Amino acid sequence: MNIIIAIIILSIIVIIHEFGHFIVAKANGIAVSEFALGLGPTILKMKKKGTLFSIKLLPFGGACIMAGEDGNENGISEIDKDKLFASKSVWRRISVIAAGPVFNFLLAFIMAVFIIGSIGYDPCKLYSVDEGSVAEEAGLQAGDRITRINGRHITAYRDIMLYTFSHQLHTGKTLNITYTRDGVKYETTVVPEYIEEDVYQLGVYLGEDAVISGLTETGAAALAGFKTNDKIIQVNGVVVGTTDEAISAIRGCGGGKINVAVVRDGAVVDLTVTPVLTHNAYYQTGMSFSATRVKVNPIQTLKYSAIEVKYWINTVFESLKMLVTGKVTKNDVAGPVGIVSAISNVVEQSKPDGVFYVILNLANWIVMISANLGVMNLLPIPALDGGRLLFLLIEAVRGKPVDQKKEGMVHLVGMALLMLLMFFILFNDISKLF
Repeated sequence: MNIIIAIIILSIIVIIHEFGHFIVAKANGIAVSEFALGLGPTILKMKKKGTLFSIKLLPFGGACIMAGEDGNENGISEIDKDKLFASKSVWRRISVIAAGPVFNFLLAFIMAVFIIGSIGYDPCKLYSVDEGSVAEEAGLQAGDRITRINGRHITAYRDIMLYTFSHQLHTGKTLNITYTRDGVKYETTVVPEYIEEDVYQLGVYLGEDAVISGLTETGAAALAGFKTNDKIIQVNGVVVGTTDEAISAIRGCGGGKINVAVVRDGAVVDLTVTPVLTHNAYYQTGMSFSATRVKVNPIQTLKYSAIEVKYWINTVFESLKMLVTGKVTKNDVAGPVGIVSAISNVVEQSKPDGVFYVILNLANWIVMISANLGVMNLLPIPALDGGRLLFLLIEAVRGKPVDQKKEGMVHLVGMALLMLLMFFILFNDISKLF
C-alpha cells in the first residue's frame, strides 16, 4: 500500500507538470495529440476532443505531445494548420514549454502553504552555545536568531544546514554573522576552532531524530546490515530519541560489540556491530541550532511558503554543484525507484504519529520533488523543456528558427543520453535496495 501511495504521489507531480503544458497549449489554440502518464506500452486509453489520453505500463514520467511540436503533422489537415505548435509565435511557444516547470513550482508553493499554515516555519535560532567555545567568545547566546552568514541570507534552520553541507561551514573559514536578539540586530565574527580526537564510529550519516541518511560502503554499519532510513532507537539497551543522544551513546561504548535496535519499515530490528575507533580532525564553533517551528499569520504564511520553495530550488543547484565537484557520490543520488522506496519508508515511519503527519510528510516530499523537477526541466539539456526553451530563445534573438532537422538531431542525442542516465540511476536505485 505504501508503494502505491508513493507511485500516486509521483504521478500527481508528473500530471501537474504535463497539465501545465496542456492547458497553456489549449489556451494558445494548439492541438494536443496525446496526454500520456507513464512510459512504455499503452495499457489504457481514451480519446476526447481530439486528444488521446493514455496510461502507460511504467508509472514514471509522462508526455504532452502537441501537433507539429517536432515537425510531426500526421493527422493535421490544411484547415487545422493554424493549430500546429510550429505555427504559433515564438513567445507563445515559449509560454507553452515553460508552463510545465512553472506549474511544478506552483504545486510546490501550494503544498508549502499547507505545511507552513499547519505547523509554521523553522527560524534559525541558536538552541545552545557551548561554554568556552569560539561562539560564546564572539558574544553569541542561546535564543539568538541568525539572519546572515558571510553575506548569505538565512531565514530558516534548514538554510544553515544547507549552507553547512554545501559550503563546508566548519573548515576554519571566518564566519561573519548577523543575528538578532530581542529585536535588535548585531554583527560578530566567529573563527572555527580546530579539534582532533579519537572517537568510536559506525560509518553512518545521521539526519534528524537519529535516522540514518547514508552509510559509508565499507563502514562497520554497512557491513553489519544497517540500511538507509533505519531509525536508531536503542544502543546497548539505552533508549535514544535524538541524533545527539545516538551519537553520544555510540561514542561512549568503549569499544567492542554493541547491540543497536533500529526501526525499519515499521518493525524493530536488532543488530550487532563493532564501532571503529577513528581519528577525527575537524573545526567546530560550539553552536547548536533549534528546528522548532513557529506559527505565523496568513500573510507571513505566504511569504515563508515562497521562501520554502526557494530553499528547495537552491538545494537542487547546490546538489548539482556538489555532484560535479565530487562532494556527493552516486550513492547520494536517487531516481524514481529510490524515491518511491524513500516515500514508502516515510509513510511507514509516520503512521504511529497519525494520518495528519503522514499527509504532512507526503506534502513535504511533493514540495521537494516538484521543485526539483521544475528546476531540472529548466536546465538547458537537449530533449528536456530547458533544451527546447534554449532553441526558442535563440529563435527569438535571431528572428528565425533553427533548422528543424538539426534541432531534432540534438534532441534525439539528448534523449539517448538521458535514457542511458536513467538506466544507470535505475540500476543504482535497485542495487541500494539489496
